Amino acid sequence: MPAFVGEAKMDLLLWRHAEAEVGEVDFERALTDRGERQAKLVAKWIRQHQPKGLRIIASPTVRTQQTVAALELPFETNRKIGPEACVSELIAASGWPTASGAVLFVGHQPALGNLASLLLSGQEAAWTIKKGALWWLTNRVRTGENQTVLRTVISPDFLA
Repeated sequence: MPAFVGEAKMDLLLWRHAEAEVGEVDFERALTDRGERQAKLVAKWIRQHQPKGLRIIASPTVRTQQTVAALELPFETNRKIGPEACVSELIAASGWPTASGAVLFVGHQPALGNLASLLLSGQEAAWTIKKGALWWLTNRVRTGENQTVLRTVISPDFLA
């Protein structure tokens, strides 16, 4: 009998906003032309591969709102996953690891990279998720053990 039978799993997708303009007011920085292309490429990939029941949560900044808009799917905005977010806020907003289904965060460094490092290595570290890139993690329970699996990393550079 497979060990996975009857055990819940959760998908967590971490999408860093695409390339943005430099500006003095951080919340108002818009995507560059390159950033818009990055967002469209990754959005197309997500639409083709998205897990069922995907809940999409975006930071309120202009650049994340523009990035998530490329998906052309309903999403919610949550200020707690903004530029100053911490890992505990991301975990709380997602319900990781016990929630069922899938959550996509469209957010910022360093919180997204710090979350990825915690979930994959067991400790928070300064990992970097490239602008416009998507990391897809799955939590599963196998033979009574909670595991985090890195399903894929997608960079807009490889989709062009």
